[in-house]
Amino acid sequence: MLKYLITTSLYIFAVALLLISCGQTTGNKNNSKESTTTEEKETSVPGIEKLEFTDSVQLKANENMLFDKELFRVRAGKKLSLIFKNTGAKSAASMTHNVVILKNGVDIADFADVAHNAKAEQYVPSSLDSLIIAHTRLVGGGDSDQVEFIIPKPGVYDFICSFPGHWGTMQGKIVAQ
Repeated sequence: MLKYLITTSLYIFAVALLLISCGQTTGNKNNSKESTTTEEKETSVPGIEKLEFTDSVQLKANENMLFDKELFRVRAGKKLSLIFKNTGAKSAASMTHNVVILKNGVDIADFADVAHNAKAEQYVPSSLDSLIIAHTRLVGGGDSDQVEFIIPKPGVYDFICSFPGHWGTMQGKIVAQ
């Protein structure tokens, strides 16, 4: 009976996988339309039109594990500054945070999965440098850090706190236009 259940389960899984992998085929006309939609999504997010352009990404965070802002609008190719302040209590027990700005299209969960093992590098692994635009150092309560950077081309860029477990709630977007 167990062998029958395993065989049946494998068969159902194989059929489901086959159906999923085949997907829906579309003509070139639809693919072109889908491509345009994807491009639009990569350079804009809802609500961005309400924000003024800035050359200073200023963020604050504390023990609530949230950034005080989640969306910024900047000009591509222009020198920008990232100013991060941990507004938590200044103590040895306060949470530390950082800000890591990722290149366009980087999967946040995959990045965080590698970063959580990089304690010696303040959770910003040098093996992933090619995926990072800029980052602050880890900042304890009452401290701050500032870095300058340039986002070379238009797009939507995620930023996170890469301290283990923080990225799930501590993230936002920078839209470069």
